[in-house]
Amino acid sequence: MKHVIALDVGGTGMKAALLAQDGSVLFEARRPTGREHGTDAVVTAILDFAADLADEGRARFGVAPAAAGVAVPGTIDEKNGIAVFSANLGWRDLPMRGLLGERLAAPGGPAMPVALGHDVRSGGLAEGRLGAGRGVDRFLFIALGTGIAGAIGIDGRIEAGAHGYGGEIGHVVVRPGGPRCGCGGRGCLETLASASAVSRAWAEASGDPDADAASCAAAVAAGDDRARAVWQDAVDALADGIVLAQSLLDPSRVIVGGGLAEAGDTLFTPLRTAVTERLTFQVPPKVVPAMLKDTAASLGAGLLAWDLLSLEVTA
Repeated sequence: MKHVIALDVGGTGMKAALLAQDGSVLFEARRPTGREHGTDAVVTAILDFAADLADEGRARFGVAPAAAGVAVPGTIDEKNGIAVFSANLGWRDLPMRGLLGERLAAPGGPAMPVALGHDVRSGGLAEGRLGAGRGVDRFLFIALGTGIAGAIGIDGRIEAGAHGYGGEIGHVVVRPGGPRCGCGGRGCLETLASASAVSRAWAEASGDPDADAASCAAAVAAGDDRARAVWQDAVDALADGIVLAQSLLDPSRVIVGGGLAEAGDTLFTPLRTAVTERLTFQVPPKVVPAMLKDTAASLGAGLLAWDLLSLEVTA
């Protein structure tokens, strides 16, 4: 069976699959990234994992993978296949496509085709084709994690923008002059509505330095007024960001994923209300939870690999 390698490289772990052309998963595996051993060890772990996946594909299906897709965090140059920078993984200007292509080449053969994608945009691509955005022509994917990132979905593809930063809703300023963001700005959405922002605010409000966003959500569900105030501040900031995006992009659906979305109705019920209250002339988007959870980026990487093969056929 024809298949591709789909690999998502995270800060602490890697998720991978062998993916059929219709998006079905033929095999899944996970491994630690090993960043505690340094950047070179991380790169070695990625290459070794990909090679083992290729061996798995040959053993199961009798043929080598037709291509590979890899999704990574940080700044990337998709066109040239370079992982430009990742603070968590420590690399700069890593020629990821070239390294993987050579490692996965058959003995004496050409390099395997490799697609490089951004982890959140890859996750958005998978949600658009296989998950909560399937059949939707315009959507905004928002990942609420340690930070906040996003992806703009248009007709089954992700719009990366002129310079590769399209969809970065986490750095939309919703509270001018607000908390300092890691990007250097003040009042960015991720300083107020990310899981880490909620954790900080709840730790301060509760007096528990170990409190986190999950415990805040649990306290909200239990009726704790302090938690409700912290949670509502985050919801209001997120709603402001969504309304801004609605005015600019007019998506029919807003898909919210990431760890904070695991709170379910504790998040989505007040968020839908807050978004609706803020809209004036805009058509309300349907605000829904992501479907693919933590497999989205690896599935998206596989879809990028299939897209690459499709481009090669038509070229």
